[in-house]
Amino acid sequence: MASFALLVVVAVVSAPLAQAGNHLAFSSAIYKTFSFLCHQIPERSFHLAGHQFAVCSRCTGLYAGLALATVSYPLFRSLRSTDTPSIFWLFASAAPLAIDFSLTYFGIWQNNHFTRFTTGALFGAVAAIFILPGVIELTARIAGTFRPEGQPPATAGGSDS
Repeated sequence: MASFALLVVVAVVSAPLAQAGNHLAFSSAIYKTFSFLCHQIPERSFHLAGHQFAVCSRCTGLYAGLALATVSYPLFRSLRSTDTPSIFWLFASAAPLAIDFSLTYFGIWQNNHFTRFTTGALFGAVAAIFILPGVIELTARIAGTFRPEGQPPATAGGSDS
């Protein structure tokens, strides 16, 4: 999962570099792929080498937050744990994003790259904490090593009774 999350961030940043390097087929494929996920409005996107990122600044933050949390996850949670925090934290992390969007939408305040990126990164990082336990459990089930917490490991040769 960490490799995939990092690959997404690399793709987001590679698109403008590929375009600047005249690798138009490669950059076009990246922009097209991300066009299904993001509006890609140039004014709302970071730019590198004179070309916009493959996604807007909010989506860049979301992917960067997801990647950072995925990479650092083993530092603060066991990779054997499949429990998730209270759903409250997911909604709480979405609140700044919703406020940032709403204030701009209703003309109260104009957000910027910083607010879009940071609110996206916060939500992406917290979302990773909810996604990874499911990925861990799914991987363990596929490998046949999953056992609910508190249940003793199965013994070779079946039960003693």
